[in-house]
Amino acid sequence: MTSDMPQVMPQSMRTTRSSFSSSNGYETPSHNSFLSNGDDYDSDGSNFAPPTPTTLSMAIPAELAGAIPLIDKFQVEGFLRAMQKQIQSAGKRGFFSKRSVGPQVREKFTFEDMLCFQKDPIPTSLLKINSDLVSRAVKLFQIILKYIGVDSSDRVATTSLDERIELVGKLYKQALKRSELRDELFAQISKQTRNSPDRQYLINAWELMYLCASCMPPSKDIGAYLSEYVHNVAHDMSIDSEVQALATNTLNALKHSVKAGPRHTIPGREEIEALLTCRKLTTIVFFLDETFEEITYDMATTVVDAVEELAGIIKLSAYSSFSLFECRKVVTGSKSPELGNEEYIGLDDNKYIGDLLAEFKAAKDRSKGEILHCKLTFKKKLFRESDEAVADPMFVQLSYVQLQHDYILGNYPVGRDDAAQLSALQILVEIGFVVGPESCTDWTSLLERFLPRQIAITRAKREWELDILSRYRSMENLTKDDARQQFLRILRTLPYGSSVFFSVRKIDDPIGLLPGRIILGINKRGVHFFRPVPKEYLHSAELRDIMQFGSSNTAVFFKMRVAGVLHIFQFETKQGEEICVALQTHINDVMLRRYSKARSAANGAVNGDIANNVKPPSVDAHEKRAQDLSKALEESQRNADKLLEELRKKQKHEEEICEELEGMKDILRSEKQNLVELNCDRDKLRSLCAEKDSLLQAALLEKQNMEVRLAKLSKPELENNTKKELVEATNQVLYEIQDELKVRSSELHAAEEAKRKLVNERLLLEEKNLRLEKKKSDEVKKHESFALPDKCILHPHSEEFYVCRKMQIQILEKSFEQERKALKLRAYELEKKMEQVSQALAAAESTLISKETELSKLQLNIKELEELREMKEDIDRKNEQTAAILKMQG
Repeated sequence: MTSDMPQVMPQSMRTTRSSFSSSNGYETPSHNSFLSNGDDYDSDGSNFAPPTPTTLSMAIPAELAGAIPLIDKFQVEGFLRAMQKQIQSAGKRGFFSKRSVGPQVREKFTFEDMLCFQKDPIPTSLLKINSDLVSRAVKLFQIILKYIGVDSSDRVATTSLDERIELVGKLYKQALKRSELRDELFAQISKQTRNSPDRQYLINAWELMYLCASCMPPSKDIGAYLSEYVHNVAHDMSIDSEVQALATNTLNALKHSVKAGPRHTIPGREEIEALLTCRKLTTIVFFLDETFEEITYDMATTVVDAVEELAGIIKLSAYSSFSLFECRKVVTGSKSPELGNEEYIGLDDNKYIGDLLAEFKAAKDRSKGEILHCKLTFKKKLFRESDEAVADPMFVQLSYVQLQHDYILGNYPVGRDDAAQLSALQILVEIGFVVGPESCTDWTSLLERFLPRQIAITRAKREWELDILSRYRSMENLTKDDARQQFLRILRTLPYGSSVFFSVRKIDDPIGLLPGRIILGINKRGVHFFRPVPKEYLHSAELRDIMQFGSSNTAVFFKMRVAGVLHIFQFETKQGEEICVALQTHINDVMLRRYSKARSAANGAVNGDIANNVKPPSVDAHEKRAQDLSKALEESQRNADKLLEELRKKQKHEEEICEELEGMKDILRSEKQNLVELNCDRDKLRSLCAEKDSLLQAALLEKQNMEVRLAKLSKPELENNTKKELVEATNQVLYEIQDELKVRSSELHAAEEAKRKLVNERLLLEEKNLRLEKKKSDEVKKHESFALPDKCILHPHSEEFYVCRKMQIQILEKSFEQERKALKLRAYELEKKMEQVSQALAAAESTLISKETELSKLQLNIKELEELREMKEDIDRKNEQTAAILKMQG
């Protein structure tokens, strides 16, 4: 890693990143036919057609479209031929699972057939891999079959939790360190998820896919196909909910593992069991003041995930400059660990927590003759100028703890007066202000604890005590927060204040002034050199004097100006990359501050009214201006952090709004379905009215026939029989009318159960009633005019028959009147319900419009925040470019 001192802001480099997501929907093929069990099975292997990208694009379903560019990586023809020989030797007819119904005859077997579920072992690998690994690939598939529960008896074999953990451990042991076998493993598992004949097989296969994706990624090519396939399954609403949940977890695990890479150590039994049982493991993270917090982790948790969780636990909002460090303390024999006998090693953001804990255990087991204590420590990676503007209480507390820790170690050499003042401030922060502090039981321990040993030996203990006590009593009006801020302020004013420290060993010193072991301090002013024992400040090199710097795995170098002459200094260290990153970050801050200053000056020259006779500003004015610009930059950084937080909140709010929109759409679809049901009810009522109209016409026609028969009866001997027949006919008609009324009542009751009706139905029903009334009145008049002469000429017994006929007509009139009123009332009720539905639909539409308006506003805010994020990414990419240049030069 090598870097030159930048004179101007370098042009940002943009890199493309592969996305592990797809917008294509998952479509289940309408037909999945595989090897036929028919008698026309071709045993000579001529039915295997070598696939090509052109034929594949037309043959395979949409879910395998991503595999078309990878056809050269699969050995399709060789696999199918080997599979054919295997099934012939076993006397079987087929080996691929199929969902098609009925006998089918296949002329060719293709790439799609190869990637379908099968219960038999595979004779060779699916991918073209090294011949030495083919036997391992075959064993991998046998382990997969055991895990998903495939039994030789075609039954789902249940495996216990211990057996599943053991099988997963075998897969990890075989594939974790070999990229070719990782790709083969993912291809085999995805094969077992397509066209599975049993739901439990499918669930077990997706569970295994999730376990493998959580700790190791496939290669770039296989990963692109696999992520698209998993994405389609995860977003297909027709898939089983449990399978869909496992596919979603697998997709998230793939994104995570592709970014972080494979695990360096094989996950232990406890990690596998935790992932299978959906529980979290716990570990402890320490702070520099020996306090600690417990965090959760699983197989896929990385350092950046742990930092984010820990920041949430301790309520630390601005945690971008914090990270986890590996703290190592060596204790030889029975000696207790001395303060400062520890080494803090920065951890990569993509390092797995499980790997770290496994490495801690292995390092402890390897240590001989000495005790090695390893633990995770949470602290700042570096101090920046913008830290002074952060008002987060936890941020200030952690900064104070780290600076206090470095000061007590002796990394900040100060004079006696400053040392006494700093000790008094620390005591005030620890116990607050009390009237008689010397009477406290731990007063002596406080003096020894907050005074560096190297400074303490420069004066008598009593002199230190009196000096610190007098200064402590003068702080009566200070609170703990004020004392903490004053402590930070004193250390920041030092030339090497707010530094991060690295222990290195000298390799090349052209001047010959540096000792063998050195402590480097890096802050916003430059690089500072200290002698470790005794702690002594040696030299400082400002940022403008450092012309070039770089690092390797075991060393770091600086090309810097000393007394006007360029020299190259080299030091041995394993933290060279951390040193260069810290130095480059401070250089970037300086360049950004200069750029802001130049832009502000340019704006002032355009908009200001500067007189020609104004004298140049003094040095103090320039310094004040620089401080103002620095504060403005810090304010901008705080605003950016606030905007990012607002962006996260608005994104969450947008997700909630999208969920509400989906709910409104579901309601709208249900309302449309109700309208369809109302249309069906309307059509049924129309058909019912038409049927009743026809029945009424038939009844009137029958009544006319009866009257004609009465008019033709003239013989006295037939009067009794005729009367009897007429009474029976009249009773039969009455029974039929009663039955009809019952049926009509049940039909009307069913119509009342419908909740809505269109307005036009009422109008149609009223028109139909008017026609019925008109026809009824015409028939009544017709009967009266027809029956009046008969009254005069009929036999006296015919008087009764006339009365019966009159009663029949009256009953018909009443029934028709009741039916008309009931239908009219039903029409009014349906019209009222229809109005209520219309009002509800109007309210839903207005709510949808308001939500869409709010969504558009949120999208505008997100776009603005994305521009800020792109600006930040440009600066990060410039840092990556500089790091790459430094690496090439190193």
